[in-house]
Amino acid sequence: MTQTVLLTGASGYIAKHIALQLLEAGYNVRGTVRDLSRGAEVTEAIRPHLKDDSNLETRLAFVALDLTTDTGWTEAMDGVDVLMHTASPFPLDQPKNEDDLIRPAVDGAMRALRAAHAAEVKRVILTSSTAAISGSALPAGDISFDETNWTDPTDPDAGAYVRSKTLAEQAAWNFVSKDAPDMHLTTINPGFVLGAPLDQHFGTSIQVIERLLRGKDPMLPDIGFSTVDVQDVAEMHVTVINKPETFGQRIMTVDSFLTFKDIAQAVKAAFPSRRIPTRVAPNFLIRILGRFDPTIKSIIPGLGRVDRIDNSRARATIGRGMRQARKSVVSSATYLIDNKLV
Repeated sequence: MTQTVLLTGASGYIAKHIALQLLEAGYNVRGTVRDLSRGAEVTEAIRPHLKDDSNLETRLAFVALDLTTDTGWTEAMDGVDVLMHTASPFPLDQPKNEDDLIRPAVDGAMRALRAAHAAEVKRVILTSSTAAISGSALPAGDISFDETNWTDPTDPDAGAYVRSKTLAEQAAWNFVSKDAPDMHLTTINPGFVLGAPLDQHFGTSIQVIERLLRGKDPMLPDIGFSTVDVQDVAEMHVTVINKPETFGQRIMTVDSFLTFKDIAQAVKAAFPSRRIPTRVAPNFLIRILGRFDPTIKSIIPGLGRVDRIDNSRARATIGRGMRQARKSVVSSATYLIDNKLV
């Protein structure tokens, strides 16, 4: 019998890739969107990439749901076998009020889990982030970040996004532990996600590559990210569904740590005729600019930091090494250039 997956935030950059891989793996997908008009966007983004798009309208359906209200969640869970909760805000700029980011992330996760529990949906995959693992300094004695590490949400250097992902994941694990012990939860903790989008409605991470290609900044900040290909993130979500050994696990899904300079150099090497900034700004200059720009201020704690990451659990789960992050950088840039978006 074909299983049905409720995929929240289906119009997102990562979620569209997940929907594609779910359909290719034989699942039916019920995607949640805030406005049903976005359903056609998702369908048309996925259709060209399917090996067989017959009966797509019956295999891929949509419901209108909002993270901030209970309306419709009970009905959306009817007939669902798996909840895959990917919906969570990821802005490029820091909000003036942290709760504008934190509350939808935490409340949305809890709303989805409670509705799933009430409908007796046992299998839940939650999209978290490395932000919930490596958002604080590596503890003394540890040599690399792994799934045993947790970001301290009270850390003054943790920004609103980091807190939102940490608190949402913690709330999910606490709920399962206290109120739904029969629920099989797995969290996927991707890093900075890159790779060609399925359509032109892409998220914040691709906007970083877009900004590089436009040459908007004369110099780059000395910061970096644990980076991963979007196809690996999507595949991980699908792979774990029927893997009992992943029940109760966090899986940090990353390939390698890339600095802004690494990313810029990868783009420059692929497109040498383009004016891509590769000079790194002095840290003191970034700190001065941060006094006047809250977005710049938010990256100051990461200046000069290079995170060592242990992705052995991800590699064991997916059964191979991860796609190379530098190739993901180039595929992102190639998509933007080929589609005349820069």
